[in-house]
Amino acid sequence: MSRFFVSSVAILFLAAVPAHRAHAQAPARVQGAPARRAKAEAHPRIHAAIKELQAAKEELQKAPHDFGGHRADAVQAVDRAIEQLRLALQYDKK
Repeated sequence: MSRFFVSSVAILFLAAVPAHRAHAQAPARVQGAPARRAKAEAHPRIHAAIKELQAAKEELQKAPHDFGGHRADAVQAVDRAIEQLRLALQYDKK
């Protein structure tokens, strides 16, 4: 085998080993212990989805064409999706 190939494989192997060790040493959750709600559980993906849907709605509304007659239905569907996501977030706070 070429020296370049062997060196490349060795570098890749050595790069993967520290990541594997760090993962293996992560503390295990005690079985039966209640899961704590972390501050990070603010549902960032849902909030990001709402922002993306709002941007998509704005893009649909400003477009110079009607997307083959589907624009109005798409805007309504986006409005319903945003509303459902907001309701889901409100329910989570209860």
